[in-house]
Amino acid sequence: MYTKTSIPFFFLIFHNFIWFLIFLQRANAAHCTTSTSDRTYQKCMSLPTQQASIAWTYYPHNATLDVAFFGSFISPSGWVGCGINPTSPEMTGTRALIAFPDPNSGKIVVLTYILDPTVKLQRSPLLSRPLDIHLLSSSATLYGGRMASIHDGASVEIFASFKLVPNRTKVNLVWNRGLYVQGYSPAIHPTTVNDLSSVTTLNVLSGATSSGDNRIKTMKVIHGVLNALSWGFLLPVGALTARYFRHMQAVGVMWFYAHAGIQLSAFVLGAVGFGIGVQLGKMSPGVVYGLHRKLGIAAFSLGSLQTLALFFRPKTTTKFRKYWKSYHHFVGYGCVVLGVVNVLQGFEVMGMSRSYWKLAYCLAVSSAVGASIALEVNSWVMFCRKAKEEKMRREGMVSSYEKGSSTGSHH
Repeated sequence: MYTKTSIPFFFLIFHNFIWFLIFLQRANAAHCTTSTSDRTYQKCMSLPTQQASIAWTYYPHNATLDVAFFGSFISPSGWVGCGINPTSPEMTGTRALIAFPDPNSGKIVVLTYILDPTVKLQRSPLLSRPLDIHLLSSSATLYGGRMASIHDGASVEIFASFKLVPNRTKVNLVWNRGLYVQGYSPAIHPTTVNDLSSVTTLNVLSGATSSGDNRIKTMKVIHGVLNALSWGFLLPVGALTARYFRHMQAVGVMWFYAHAGIQLSAFVLGAVGFGIGVQLGKMSPGVVYGLHRKLGIAAFSLGSLQTLALFFRPKTTTKFRKYWKSYHHFVGYGCVVLGVVNVLQGFEVMGMSRSYWKLAYCLAVSSAVGASIALEVNSWVMFCRKAKEEKMRREGMVSSYEKGSSTGSHH
């Protein structure tokens, strides 16, 4: 029914999936530039979120910082902003420059705002006011010059010159973007993980950075990778291994050990990812992803039941075996569906719903689904062929029997 070359089929998919992710990561990495249309800066850096970047020149003799911020709109009526927080690496307290289309002329404008605590609570609209730090100049332009237009994905460059405190070369850089502007009041930005993590501390002299929450960000990445690999990929591959490889005569009982090994590995990795998710919830008070959390708890619970069921598997000779098999199949496929759905939900939570990472994952899952469809069709073809051969064999035996009986009666 199957050939020996079918054994590593799903592992080949997994291998290609990993390399495809590495390729996409390199292709999707934000690149920085020190040159703009009218000037060149000394240093540049890609920022960790929103595919943003900055370029800057610092003049130590007079503590002046020239900055160019490169961002992109997520809506034709949206806004893009960046700023400096003089006290801490967070949004509250940031002195911001926000660019958006002027409601009257439609041209790009950049205004100054102070993000005090009332902004986070949304008690009142965000109104432009002068900054209480030394801003020497500011401007904004769309990438592409005068003929460029504001649309979803349009690139914008925000330029500014600041007078910093002498001998203080570390600045808390904050950036973000939103969907719309009410008059001249930018509305609140999205609250995905990426949008809430758009902050870093930059040493303008050396170029070194340190994000305000490196530990949490690292844990989020590990949480996402482990769960995508375990619940979202290994678990479905393990289920497909059991469904299609157990009929291979050349494999014998090895399909069972492969199936059990893959599923146990997936559960262990998934349990670690689940534990990291629980810890992230404790470390992030006020940040709640209800659907993602509920799906994760449900998938982990079903996975635990499946693992425990292995230790209570009845023998094939007992009458309870068929009930155990029905339970095992129902819970197993339910766990697979929940796992894949929650991985997709995780991409939404991480603000990566349109990322190449999600595309790569969808392609890997689609490959596995396509392979299972092909194997399912092949198994049904073989089943129908065997049934036909069995029918012909029975008919042949009946004909031989009738012929023999007829001969006997003549005697």
